Amino acid sequence: MEAFLAAVIAYLLGGLDFGALVPRALGVDIYKHGSGNPGASNVFRTLGKRAGAAVLVGDLAKGMAAAAIGDLWAGEVVGFAAGFLAVVGHAFPAWLRFKGGRGVATAIGAAVWLEPVAGLVLAVVWLFIVLVFKTASIASLVAMALYVPAFAVTGHPGWSLAWAGATAMLVVARHWPNIRRLVSGSESRVSSS
Repeated sequence: MEAFLAAVIAYLLGGLDFGALVPRALGVDIYKHGSGNPGASNVFRTLGKRAGAAVLVGDLAKGMAAAAIGDLWAGEVVGFAAGFLAVVGHAFPAWLRFKGGRGVATAIGAAVWLEPVAGLVLAVVWLFIVLVFKTASIASLVAMALYVPAFAVTGHPGWSLAWAGATAMLVVARHWPNIRRLVSGSESRVSSS
């Protein structure tokens, strides 16, 4: 019962879409600006550093909270599953007509709870690539390529790695439009006015 309840709460937490809520509080419909994606990168490009940072922190926190609930209530494997379900809720929030973000920050937030060193390394790698290449999608894809290996080298076995793999694959799949733009050379760079 604890595992089921943790799963439901994780999805609902994931659906708290700060990428839509923060712009709405500022009088902006983020779906009509930039890439139309309710994620930290698009909010940053559209509304600036403070709004983008607020979205990033909110998305990290909900991933951490979901993984913590699953882990503390029902063990490590459920913590990993809850992290995945938070990303599902972020990508497909029921109350936003299933139009959500990519889930990178939520996935990294879950990683920070489940394996703090690995999670912080993923966050630092993501930030470093954004600062150097100014392209959030490249940073996100690299972070997700390292997601499962980061947990494997820190000793997480079996089903934990399977849920980590599902999380990484979902985030990469949500980046398909970005991948096409990267290939064509038309991907947006991270910069605020």
